[in-house]
Amino acid sequence: MITNKIQIKREKMDITLKNKTAIICGSTQGIGYAIAELYWEYGANLILIARNESKLIEIKKSFEGKKVDTNQNINYIVADFDNPEELNSKLQSFSFDKVDILINNTGGPNAGMAHTSKIEDYELAFKRHLICNQILVQNIVEIMKANKFGRIINIISTSVKQPLDNLGVSNTIRGAVANWSKTLANELGQFNITVNNILPGATSTERLENIIKNKANKINVESNKVSEEMIGEIPLNRFAEPKEIAYGALFLASEMGSYVSGINLPIDGGRLKVL
Repeated sequence: MITNKIQIKREKMDITLKNKTAIICGSTQGIGYAIAELYWEYGANLILIARNESKLIEIKKSFEGKKVDTNQNINYIVADFDNPEELNSKLQSFSFDKVDILINNTGGPNAGMAHTSKIEDYELAFKRHLICNQILVQNIVEIMKANKFGRIINIISTSVKQPLDNLGVSNTIRGAVANWSKTLANELGQFNITVNNILPGATSTERLENIIKNKANKINVESNKVSEEMIGEIPLNRFAEPKEIAYGALFLASEMGSYVSGINLPIDGGRLKVL
């Protein structure tokens, strides 16, 4: 009996963001900074957005000292997401040569129960997350359409799948952003623009430290006790590092993620109890 053996050639696929330009919001700390640093390592040009200009200048100087490509460039926009009108004005006055990737990332709302949160808390969170995301998309989407390429990645929360205790405003607004994102994915796919959400679990950032500290103060225990309880809920038995979230954003922005759109990608060490 003669059998034909099919030889499948496996080629190494190197991820690169060379010649791609990425806007990264909330880029001076935490997950936003980790994404900016990783994208720079993989050759992307960067436009950083944050409200702290001194930190933006510091990061710009640091990154320029470790280019992986001589043509790499980095710029920044100073904007406060508490003021959507200011953000829109800054974006409209900025000269965008090209935008391939947009990372929507903003610090989460304060902790608190949904039914006791003030109307102002909901309004502020809605502006910071959904309205500012919409402003960013509207300022760059025509560029992506013209280039027939785009990656829009929203850093949200696992709360869109499973609400988190004592984060009522965040649970509510994150869910709105997730559905906005899925709608965009349906609308923009025809232009080769993918839209996805990354859902980080408990990640070692300043925000997590504040959540732990506030909870510890509320129940009058040591912060390390709260940390231990949170870690005990995670199958991998530790908090994530910001760079581990950034790896997901790297994959989705690359050619390897070209057929992934309209999804929620949890990166949470297995903490979610749902699929």
